[in-house]
Amino acid sequence: MNRNAPAVALAYTIGVQIVYPLTHGSVRDVVCIVVVVASATAGLTHAIVSSGHATALRYALTVGGIGYAAEVLGTATGFPFGCYSYSPDRLGPLLFDVPLLIPLAWIGGVYPVWIVARLLVRSRVLRIAAVAVGVTSWDLYLDPQMVVEGYWTWCPGQVVVPGMGTIPFTNYAGWLGVALVMAVALEFVTDATAEPEMPMIPVIAYLWTWIGSATAHLVFLDPSLRKTAAYGFVGMAILGIPAAMWTRTRLFPATRASADDLRR
Repeated sequence: MNRNAPAVALAYTIGVQIVYPLTHGSVRDVVCIVVVVASATAGLTHAIVSSGHATALRYALTVGGIGYAAEVLGTATGFPFGCYSYSPDRLGPLLFDVPLLIPLAWIGGVYPVWIVARLLVRSRVLRIAAVAVGVTSWDLYLDPQMVVEGYWTWCPGQVVVPGMGTIPFTNYAGWLGVALVMAVALEFVTDATAEPEMPMIPVIAYLWTWIGSATAHLVFLDPSLRKTAAYGFVGMAILGIPAAMWTRTRLFPATRASADDLRR
């Protein structure tokens, strides 16, 4: 695979995400599907180029499989996320009441978090926790946006997060639990201690999601999302701030040298 493929895929993903707020109705549904496919493509092409086909396949099967299984269980029983259902005609074909697109959403969304945690955290236990918190924080942006668009609906009568409309606390407890399972599994099926090649690409993807989603919620999307933007911004900042500092030292090595001089 061409080594430029991950950068091209990420650029395309960002471009389509910028287009998304400018669309409406069925066109927005199509753009949403394209965003999900592009995001998964960006993650998997980077995994292939940086770590090989075998690692990319193990990553995709682990995250996509666990994510899809959790969604099938969730829509059927209400565990682990709470009671919810997908709209039948918005995100493509469904299997067991879950769009087949959903595993790709997990694959594309988890990948930048996983790589950033690998870059920043050396302790296995803390790295697993960082992945779980980072993935759950991503959903602090994702879920309100998708619910406003009507892609899925939460059942009434659940205890909701203040300012999050109909989204219950159980949703984020479920995300934290599922992300923990994913993070633990990835520790065993991949070499989580090795720094991948071209790490700047997934780091940029993470930083873009963190800052870009806040901007979209505050300025470009449904006004009700202005109330929820702070949740995602604060949550993703837990990894976002150190990731930004890591990026600064990579882009400006003199910054690291200056800091070392000061410590002396």
